[in-house]
Amino acid sequence: MCAASSKPSAQQEPSFREAVNLMVDQAIGLMDLAPGLAEKIKVCNSTYIVRFGVRLRGRIETFTGYRAVHSEHLEPVKGGIRFALAVDQDEVEALASLMSYKCAVVEAPFGGSKGGLCIDPTQYTETELEQITRRFAYELIKRDLISPSQNVPAPDMGTGEREMAWIADQYSRMHTTDINARACVTGKPVHSGGINGRVEATGRGIQFALREFFRHPEDTAKAGLEGTLAGKRIIVQGLGNVGFHASSLIAAEDGGLIIGIIERDGALHHPEGIDVQAVQAWIKENGGVKGYPDARYIEHGAAMLEEDCDILIPAALEGVINQSNADRIQARLIIEAANGPITFHADEILNKRGVVIIPDLFANAGGVTVSYFEWVKNLSHIRFGRMERRQEELRHQMLIEELERLSTKTELDWSLTDDFKAKYLKGAGELEMVRSGLDDTMRTAYQAIREIWHSRDDVPSLRVAAYILAVQRIATSYLSKGL
Repeated sequence: MCAASSKPSAQQEPSFREAVNLMVDQAIGLMDLAPGLAEKIKVCNSTYIVRFGVRLRGRIETFTGYRAVHSEHLEPVKGGIRFALAVDQDEVEALASLMSYKCAVVEAPFGGSKGGLCIDPTQYTETELEQITRRFAYELIKRDLISPSQNVPAPDMGTGEREMAWIADQYSRMHTTDINARACVTGKPVHSGGINGRVEATGRGIQFALREFFRHPEDTAKAGLEGTLAGKRIIVQGLGNVGFHASSLIAAEDGGLIIGIIERDGALHHPEGIDVQAVQAWIKENGGVKGYPDARYIEHGAAMLEEDCDILIPAALEGVINQSNADRIQARLIIEAANGPITFHADEILNKRGVVIIPDLFANAGGVTVSYFEWVKNLSHIRFGRMERRQEELRHQMLIEELERLSTKTELDWSLTDDFKAKYLKGAGELEMVRSGLDDTMRTAYQAIREIWHSRDDVPSLRVAAYILAVQRIATSYLSKGL
């Protein structure tokens, strides 16, 4: 059964939607906005609730789905579709508003939206899921709640490339003459109009965000840290797509030490580091982390959130750090890979304790950033790098040949290594260009956030700074429309 529209929570925590609005209010309280504009920015413009039936296993089963549109200051609006039993109106409206602010922070030209279907996808076969997904998509498409120019979904919890391909095909069947039909949804398989680098995008964005944070000694000092990511002790909660890519990339490319992994059936701990790839393979084979031989197993996984570490990466559900455990969190730096993993009151507690939090509306924006690149690719009908890659390689080859010619005419004993030449001669393809664009986006956004954080004494955290930045940009867009 679906969750009710209002979720009870321990110790009087506000609902997810209330928490997002409280955080926005903190930012707005430090700004000078036109009368009424703050309320217009906060309010969710519309929410569509659909109940539809699908004949499965000899009977008609009824499903409830949602699509919320928070802000149309820019169009199309953008936001994922999740399949989960916890989906309700409060959640999708909170996530839709978060998408508006997230897109504004990273300057993706979208308003915010979010969708969800109240379903446990593990209880259905692939064929049944396709029937359900296509019918849900049909209900949204015929109301322009899926459209390349108005509303562009993406994967979220419980959905992935497969579901996006089904939705894109359903749209094409209903709009047979729309040349831009593939742009109706992002996160598709590469062979179906997707883009290289989309699967890793959110996790890669976490990595780029952390790299940029550690480029600023003043910021790392606030967290009681120094140096680079190398050797930093990291605990990650949730080894799904985001948590896996973030932790494995940081470990492999930046020298981070993954000392803890929290999953549904417990947690693993090893002070010398855990092989993330091996753990993921174990989970796929055994259904959980229990029994993994190369780390200590902890049955009560949530306790691992409170272990001593340098960086904590909550990459699962919202509200996992709340009033009941915030005082015991020992991490010096928390980066929110999930949406809303820290409740409003827990955020206050952690800030008072001096814990630095890199907030979700910036940290996990890698997904929507690369979705933006995919949308542009679909509208332009050409993959990135196709026109310029070989020309770039040719120009590099000319330079290498000239350097080698000059080396034969000088008395200095030098030459270019084969490894350097191989790397330099490789032109940027789609994956390299996507990673470059994502890196630039995360760097630029963080620099804009930290400038607000450091330039004003009344801005207590990166979260408040990020919301100020987002609200400023949305307000500017509304005012430019003559609102």
